[in-house]
Amino acid sequence: MAESGQGGVNRRILIGAGAAAALAGTAFALRAGSGDSAKPVPADPHTLYRGNAAEPDTLDPHKASGSWENNIIGDMFLGLMTEDAAANPIPGAALSYSASPDGLVYTFKLRPHKWSDGVPVTAHDFVFSLRRVLDPKTAGQYASLLYPIKNAQAVNGGKMAVEQLGVRAIDDMTLEISFHFQVPYIAQLMTHYTTFPVPRHIVEKYGDSWLNPEHVATNGPYVLKEWIPNDHVRLAKNPHFYGRESVAVENVYFYPTQDSSASLKRFRAGEFDLVTDSIPPQQVDWLRRNMPRELRLYPFILNEYFQYNVTREPFNDVRVRTALSLAVDREIMVAKILRAGEKPAYTLVPAGMPDYPGRAHLAFEALPMAARTAKAKALLAEAGFGHNNPLNFDFNIRNTTETKIVSVTLQEMWRQIGAEARLIPSESQIHYDLLRKHDFTVAGAGWIADYLDPKNYLFLFETSSTDLNYGLYSNPKYDALVAASDYERDPARRALLLQQAEQLVLDDAAVVPVYFGVTRDLVSLQVKGWVSNNVNINRTRFLSLDRSVPV
Repeated sequence: MAESGQGGVNRRILIGAGAAAALAGTAFALRAGSGDSAKPVPADPHTLYRGNAAEPDTLDPHKASGSWENNIIGDMFLGLMTEDAAANPIPGAALSYSASPDGLVYTFKLRPHKWSDGVPVTAHDFVFSLRRVLDPKTAGQYASLLYPIKNAQAVNGGKMAVEQLGVRAIDDMTLEISFHFQVPYIAQLMTHYTTFPVPRHIVEKYGDSWLNPEHVATNGPYVLKEWIPNDHVRLAKNPHFYGRESVAVENVYFYPTQDSSASLKRFRAGEFDLVTDSIPPQQVDWLRRNMPRELRLYPFILNEYFQYNVTREPFNDVRVRTALSLAVDREIMVAKILRAGEKPAYTLVPAGMPDYPGRAHLAFEALPMAARTAKAKALLAEAGFGHNNPLNFDFNIRNTTETKIVSVTLQEMWRQIGAEARLIPSESQIHYDLLRKHDFTVAGAGWIADYLDPKNYLFLFETSSTDLNYGLYSNPKYDALVAASDYERDPARRALLLQQAEQLVLDDAAVVPVYFGVTRDLVSLQVKGWVSNNVNINRTRFLSLDRSVPV
């Protein structure tokens, strides 16, 4: 999933600025103490306060695409599979599933459970929802993730009716999904929010306003109670959730934290219990020394990269694209700028994917930096750029503390080869909306694995991926390799096809990997049950609070 952003909705409940200020003033109490040692801390032992990276653009699971939206949506809705405390897939709305002998048809047995308004959840809700996300009228940005489902691409492209999608309800409690090819990552795919059910009876009754707090019904541990734009989202415990007895947190607030320096101050002041993916790089060393138990750094299946709109001059020239990639000193970036344990990225697919050796890499990986710089200048000269005709371009970036620091560093590295980037910052949700609309020339981006398979990175550059193929890269040979891998049942041969596809997109310089991330989380000592993991998903239902612990 995108590290940031998604397209707009009109399902937010507004309150006046005065009311918002009043809420902010009453949300926290002063801890007992004397003099300057007293500071504001969350007073309620059943309410969790989460710093959550960015303002969501939508909480509709069929229209979202950002990791911070997933944090909220995954507390509200439950797919056929869900995540445990360590983000491993476990049964969710389904009690069990089985596959046909050829591995192309999966049958899911649903657990008896209800929507938050007390209406039973049925297999018909799942049929309705999968048809909805793939209906071109929905404009689901993530629809291409579900193209393995039989007829999904044709339905999403308007070439088949939604009723022809390969999903059916055998009865109220049994769902069948048919696929074009085997999907070895089925358990993780079914944890993704594009597969989540939405309440058919609510959506059909209220249309675009179905997510308003007075209308919405959810089947997960929490239900939406309030959304104040650019301030907070508040969820409350779902009284009809099947596992409600084990859910300790009654209310959870999510706050956008684009400014990581400000979010760190709020965490230190006791206003936040958690801050995810929002720690200023310049404070990492201080945090290691002074707050080592609260600082949670962990290997992350995240690739931070930049890419080009390959339909725009001069970035339709592979020499220009390669030159900017050569100029990036990835080792300096991770060691001197980021400093939290990130790794230089010379591949698109991160390490750790099952059954994938990952031998694809940028061809210049072994070159010393001086040689890379010289080659970059030579390529620009070949393409017609030099002292009398410098390369100038706009570089769209997210308006986050870390991204701005990284981007200024890239700007200086490009300046060393005679290229001048104009930084164009915008809020994360706006930034990714521009990318999905292909309204950029060069742009920063990040991708977190939705499931542990290299296909989750490589599908982004298939011609058919439309919205998620930000740079409009299109190479028939690449498409053919990825398609062939879908139908290859031998794991080793499948991995080889995917590796060849990855090498091709790297050689074409359609994407420029910069670094592989680490989780940058702050977790209060009062929070219990947090488990760091490589997708950085921690559902609130597994957390609890002990307000007696000193902080």
